Amino acid sequence: MKRIIVELIEKMGGRFSRELGIDLEGGSGEIFKWFLASLLFGARIGQDIAIRTYREFEKRDVLSSDQIVETGWDGLVEILDEGGYARYDFKTATKLLEIMEYLNSRYGGDLKRLHARARDSKDLETRLLGFRGVGPVTVNIFLRELRGIWEKANPIPSDLALLAARNLGIVGKERGEQALVILKKLWEENEVAGAGFSDFEVALVRLGKDFCRGDDCNHCIMREHCGKRG
Repeated sequence: MKRIIVELIEKMGGRFSRELGIDLEGGSGEIFKWFLASLLFGARIGQDIAIRTYREFEKRDVLSSDQIVETGWDGLVEILDEGGYARYDFKTATKLLEIMEYLNSRYGGDLKRLHARARDSKDLETRLLGFRGVGPVTVNIFLRELRGIWEKANPIPSDLALLAARNLGIVGKERGEQALVILKKLWEENEVAGAGFSDFEVALVRLGKDFCRGDDCNHCIMREHCGKRG
């Protein structure tokens, strides 16, 4: 199992925040960058477009709630178009402005303040879902990489992560909290140097999204370990 986990992370990659050069232990500014990236990843667009669009925000130094509000709707549409959001640019620009205005008015633009006010992990998720336009997928993307950094960040594994975990024989029919306990225990017994549980979880998500969801078993780079092979 240790070999499978090592191979999974090496082949699929770990946290998206690390890939983007975001240090989630670096303070409120870095956490905001990941929040912005999570909003992009949570949309119905390709992963490459989300990354390219985030890079466009980065290039223009529009990386805070105030900067996004100051950029305005027209400026956001321009950034989104450059990133490849042409089909969703108007809607996404409006959504981003509403989210940032809510963050500023409710939490002073600081996501750490949101975390501090949350009573527990469920309340944290509820508060994030209180942002108009932020759905469960985005919340899961955002919080799973903050697991171990924010005390109350403890989302259940996504369907994609569980799909990949089942195919690899890591979990059975377990879901929700029960599946999370199994995955955490497995990680504790097979920790990989230089990686964390979030890297393991995100690697499962990547595998689920890229191969398992489409039953692309013949091209799967983890096919050797998959219970569906043959």
